Amino acid sequence: MSLTQKLINDGNAAVDEMLVGIMAAHPEHLWRPDNAPRAVVARHGPRTGKVALVIGGGSGHEPTFLGYVGKGLADAAAIGNVFASPPPQPAVDAAMAASGGAGVLFMYGNYAGDVMNFDMAAELLEMEGIEARTVLTTDDIASAPRDQRQKRRGVAGNVFIFKAAGAAADMMMPLDEVERIARHANDRTFTMGVALSSCSLPQTRRPSFDLPVGEMEIGMGIHGEPGVRRGPLHSADDVADEIMDAILAEMKAPAGDRVAVLVNSLGATPLMELYILNARIAERLQAAGLTVHKTLVGPYCTSLDMAGASITIMHLDDELQRMIDHPCDCAMFRS
Repeated sequence: MSLTQKLINDGNAAVDEMLVGIMAAHPEHLWRPDNAPRAVVARHGPRTGKVALVIGGGSGHEPTFLGYVGKGLADAAAIGNVFASPPPQPAVDAAMAASGGAGVLFMYGNYAGDVMNFDMAAELLEMEGIEARTVLTTDDIASAPRDQRQKRRGVAGNVFIFKAAGAAADMMMPLDEVERIARHANDRTFTMGVALSSCSLPQTRRPSFDLPVGEMEIGMGIHGEPGVRRGPLHSADDVADEIMDAILAEMKAPAGDRVAVLVNSLGATPLMELYILNARIAERLQAAGLTVHKTLVGPYCTSLDMAGASITIMHLDDELQRMIDHPCDCAMFRS
């Protein structure tokens, strides 16, 4: 098996070297506390009396997570190795640096390592007298049945879910309200993806799973977790239809309601193909009588160099629309 070609120096140093480059590129948005190289903090978000929203997870999904740190969205992020949860200490460092005395809300995808380490971080914060709560994202509808939604993974829907929670915190709402809005946003966000090729880790430069040329896998996770179906590669319209059938069936939004749409590249799929998908998505939503309030198209939650895409639909109401429309200014995302 041949090695993939990457512009790196040392695969084992890739995350830390990336962080050096990011900090050099975005000093107006981000800073790192002394002796905490894996904690990234917003320059203009945290303030006295504000709930601190701290997100985090493994690297390799950029711009998720640290790209969404900034005024109006996350106050800080804890950064793990590639596809690996950050240890508890970076989460503690991030929370301590961002704390404004109104409590901390941890948000991250529902993965066992993240749950364990962020739970430990929350316990350490409580020992310091800082109230810490957690909301897991579970938007990947392919990863568990609806009656087991608590087992689902968090994927690209993070963008909308974090955005809603970050807006609530930026509006200086109390911790109870920020947590409620975060859970409400998660409950109304639905994602499914399709993989067309494997990614390769910088440490190995080898494909992390086998997906033969000419095949696709519907529902594959952002770390290569198994999907719901593997088969021949279909047209963009057929793929969009299969995913939209599943999302619309679960969302059960009545005609006349509003949605926000994210058409996300998993890393290697170009904008041309994303917009081709979006053309069909827009047709399907119009046929369902739904109004598209906002559309995002691009690489928002990637899986290194994986080819493929995901579709996320958030079922808006007045409150969530207000949160999604609230301005934010992050290193890699502005609205």
